[in-house]
Amino acid sequence: MKILFDQGTPSPLRNFFQNHSVVTVFEKGWNQLKNGDLIRMAEDEGFDVFVTTDSNLKHQQNLRNRGIAIVALLSTSWPKIQKKTPLVVAAVEAATKGSYFEVTF
Repeated sequence: MKILFDQGTPSPLRNFFQNHSVVTVFEKGWNQLKNGDLIRMAEDEGFDVFVTTDSNLKHQQNLRNRGIAIVALLSTSWPKIQKKTPLVVAAVEAATKGSYFEVTF
């Protein structure tokens, strides 16, 4: 599975996805793209899941008929996220094309 981490997603989280390919927006050089363009680029590059901490994404973008799953982490705090990594991993692994799921902390 190809996973793209948005800018606010704590990079240590990538260590919990050993069997998947994880790339950050920064590593791709996409950190200047707006959300709509960013999601489109991720779809075009064949990413399966976009992990973001942008809780407003669902209100800002039309997520219908997307070719990528989106998992929104409702915190940017690594200590909070770290305590619930199994929940995050489960959300990512259960994600399907076009789905949207929020993980609360």
